[in-house]
Amino acid sequence: MMLPAYIPSPAEGVWHLGPLPLRAYALGIIIGALAAIWIGERRFVARGGREGLISDVAMWAIPAGIVGARVYHVVTDPELYFGEGRNPVNALKIWEGGLGIWGAIAGGALGAWIAARRYGVSFSAVADALAPGLLVAQAIGRLGNWFNQELFGKPTTLPWGLEIDLAHRPDGYTQFATFHPTFLYELLWNLAAAALLVALDRRFRFTGGRAFALYVMLYTAGRFWIEQMRIDTVNHLGPFRLNVWTSIVVFVAALATFVWLTRRGTPNVGATSTGATGEDLSSDQTAAAPDSAADTASAAEAPSSGAAGPDSPAGR
Repeated sequence: MMLPAYIPSPAEGVWHLGPLPLRAYALGIIIGALAAIWIGERRFVARGGREGLISDVAMWAIPAGIVGARVYHVVTDPELYFGEGRNPVNALKIWEGGLGIWGAIAGGALGAWIAARRYGVSFSAVADALAPGLLVAQAIGRLGNWFNQELFGKPTTLPWGLEIDLAHRPDGYTQFATFHPTFLYELLWNLAAAALLVALDRRFRFTGGRAFALYVMLYTAGRFWIEQMRIDTVNHLGPFRLNVWTSIVVFVAALATFVWLTRRGTPNVGATSTGATGEDLSSDQTAAAPDSAADTASAAEAPSSGAAGPDSPAGR
């Protein structure tokens, strides 16, 4: 039996359990979030943090990330909800699709900061512990775009071209059958970035928010070139899509933050040090070597595939 010279798309992205719809995109977000929590928990505990703290933080970060993702989508695509013939109430119907990864990251970070203050832990230690897992979560979330047959790239005849049904092809591209699988490019980029981040972190011991800054740099670097391959209709600013500009601005900000923290000589901040009250761990405790098994599991054992991240009509 010969294998097809292309990647087939799933026939359905929604399954119904009686009256309850089960959406592949939502399932990807949930699985990705669980993977990020598991990886972050192992890394945080390996650095002397309290077991269960990352799960507690996630109870704040995930809802805030979803709200942020929706707000970003509505703000950057206002014509879908406001103006003549539009119903602003639809902006609240998140189940109909529309999330933005940039808003998810910002909202999730705000929720995590609030939780860190509430639980008396270092926000930077929480962010650094979560960084590789967030990349894994975003990779998993991209599978939702595959099931939805959305956010693909330009037409291609390469063997790994993605077959798109006629009903999902945008105007001007109906004559083409296979397209660049940008969901797969970003999935692989994110997993490779997660592995690289873990390796660099084990070598250089990034603390004080530097691992998180590096995560942002790695993600935006990949998003910059992948975004330019996509052909879905979005708002442009000058020669680039809005998300390309966002990638550039966020990358520069993350790079500047990383350099500033490094030059400042950011001290090791213990995983259980407080953000508002309490004392930092001793130098011996904060310098404890990361658990190599936990780090290896973070990059290799976690499910391969999103807070966030997702980017489609179900999230950009």
